[in-house]
Amino acid sequence: MSNTRDLGPDTAHGGDPAEPAVSTSRHIELASTHSAHNYDPLPVVIAEGSGAWVTDVEGRRHLDCLAGYSAMNFGHHNPELLEAAHRQLDRVTLTSRAFYNDRFAPFATALTELVGKEQMLPMNTGAEAVETGIKVARKWGYEVKGVPDGQARIVVAGGNFHGRTTTIISFSEDPEAFGGFGPYTPGFRVVPYADADAVAAAIDDTTVAVLIEPVQGEAGVIVPPPDYLPRVREICDRENVLLIADEVQSGLGRTGTVRACEHTGVVPDVYLFGKALGGGILPVSAVVADADVLGVIRPGQHGSTFGGNPLACAVGATVVRMLRDGPYLENVRQLAPVLDTRIKEFVGNGVVSARSIGLWAGIDVDPALATGRELCERLLGKGVLVKDTHGSTIRLSPPLIITEDDLNWALDRVGEVLADLRAGN
Repeated sequence: MSNTRDLGPDTAHGGDPAEPAVSTSRHIELASTHSAHNYDPLPVVIAEGSGAWVTDVEGRRHLDCLAGYSAMNFGHHNPELLEAAHRQLDRVTLTSRAFYNDRFAPFATALTELVGKEQMLPMNTGAEAVETGIKVARKWGYEVKGVPDGQARIVVAGGNFHGRTTTIISFSEDPEAFGGFGPYTPGFRVVPYADADAVAAAIDDTTVAVLIEPVQGEAGVIVPPPDYLPRVREICDRENVLLIADEVQSGLGRTGTVRACEHTGVVPDVYLFGKALGGGILPVSAVVADADVLGVIRPGQHGSTFGGNPLACAVGATVVRMLRDGPYLENVRQLAPVLDTRIKEFVGNGVVSARSIGLWAGIDVDPALATGRELCERLLGKGVLVKDTHGSTIRLSPPLIITEDDLNWALDRVGEVLADLRAGN
């Protein structure tokens, strides 16, 4: 990874060397014309990436401090992951689960051993993992707990983000996510996040699970009090309810541990993984639990054509090995206090509040000063890529391989932008 920060144009990149370069404005024009407007991207068109840096079609380099919402935890163009993918591409990429493939058992074994569970059920996207977790919890409730058929309820937290499928948006509190997409799927009770008493009050004889993010990412990197998850664990044990941890964003190294739940010593009944499990190469997700939970799913009751495909398994197994044996977790632990100290210096200087865990931060900009989007656009002009959420909040989630120099460089740019805004520039 280069530390060079020359953001001036040098060569134009068109993605495919055989194709002529196309300007940023032309790319955006074509995309806006021929694709649905389900995103509002920042005006940058990325053509190449290496490590924590990406290069746009105009040849400008940017430090990627979003990392695909944690999907690119190991950085762009990671040689270990690319080698695993290339090797498997030359062998076989898809067989479907109608047959075994020789990459499936090694991946399943590695992932379950990594998190201390007995079985896994592979899917593709994080939302699919959540949907699968919901199905498993309901089936467990009917077959094991004895909940009457059709009455299973799941307790979820307010401010959640678990995906955008029809079922998942049915328990979202974000009007942009659920507005106009009803009728909604029943069977969920929403309680305030970080309120264990509210969880306890919402549970009754029909409750089969509590589905929760150990850290809420989309909400702005909201870290609950340290006693929250342990109390929810105690409640679930007492009431015979499954605890499902959505670690799609928080897991696999983002917080400095394999699972964010480790920070409070909590072991949930079910883990949901995604994003980084595919190494930024392809979508890979998984539900991981013991056999007394996942064993309720039988042939024909759930599946995916691409879930557990040989290419996904080859990449996923490599991700597990890298987390287990590589320097990534240690790098996060070393840089976490740097990030936390630096962002808290912004409080009172254009920032209302800031919080972090591992290499993951939420910064609440003073709404009288700027929106989160405006701050992101200004940072883009200085060569830093971040993303806003919920109005005036920006999130930082750089690749786990980022260096301290690069992290400080990015935070210096945040400070510059805040100073410019305070000065009215």
